[in-house]
Amino acid sequence: MTLNKIAIISPGDMGSAVGGLLVSNGAEVYTCLQNRSQRTKSLSEAAGITDLPDFNELVTTVDVVLSITVSEIVQQVCEEVAKAAQATGSFPIFAECNAISPNKSKQLQAILESAGCTYIDASIIGGPPARGDTTSGVKGKSPHIYYSGENTEDFSTLTEVGLDLKYLGSNIGQASAIKMTYAALTKGSTALYTELMLAAQIMGVSDQLAEEFTTTQSDAYTRMAKWIPTMPAKARRWVSEMKEIQATFEELNMTGHIFEGVSEMYDLIGGTPLGNETPESQDRSRTLSDTLDQLASFIK
Repeated sequence: MTLNKIAIISPGDMGSAVGGLLVSNGAEVYTCLQNRSQRTKSLSEAAGITDLPDFNELVTTVDVVLSITVSEIVQQVCEEVAKAAQATGSFPIFAECNAISPNKSKQLQAILESAGCTYIDASIIGGPPARGDTTSGVKGKSPHIYYSGENTEDFSTLTEVGLDLKYLGSNIGQASAIKMTYAALTKGSTALYTELMLAAQIMGVSDQLAEEFTTTQSDAYTRMAKWIPTMPAKARRWVSEMKEIQATFEELNMTGHIFEGVSEMYDLIGGTPLGNETPESQDRSRTLSDTLDQLASFIK
């Protein structure tokens, strides 16, 4: 069975880009934009995604739902889809693609499977697909989408509409586990870099520290210069993701306090005026030094 009718909940930065990639590869992509922001609506429209009036119509229209949203509302999304499935007698495959702990994924599996849906534990690693130029036929490239669970054969056919899928096994939580550990490195180190560079900026030694890093820690400093200027636009939605990483380590009887601090750092950055940016509105010409100078002025 090829899955050609696909729902994206919700088509924000990543969701709209994945939806646009699916559309460019011949899939019919749908969403429900009730109570969504104007930005999300604009991104969805630009990606060629069809808006449906409610979740009941959504689940009766599509073969599979890709939940791509922020970690803090994943349970709400699952409950709404489960309610719609029970009300309509339509049971699409539900792929939970968000940054959540393995135990959270198992909890969501119970909600969806009790409603009659097939549940897929999934996670996305990599940035949003570049939005292709449809006039030239150029298509974006899919990030890696890991997935696990039983009864995944139909889901695996999404490779035919452009998704780069990587199967991890039958155990729910494996895809979530790789996301948690990968994001612990990338987003955890970004928070650490930001905190230490901001401290140096406030104490008046950032230029000297940057000079030392270019000599002795050049790879790390290159990552700082690349990652920190664009991070504020994503800081707020990373707060809940860091809490999921914290929970993951605590569930393994390891310390979660490291990522409690990371979450607090992103909450701090998200509370500055730079936290109001979106990926579309942020100043792409802003340097690392400019970013640190602005952030330091806000949090002193």
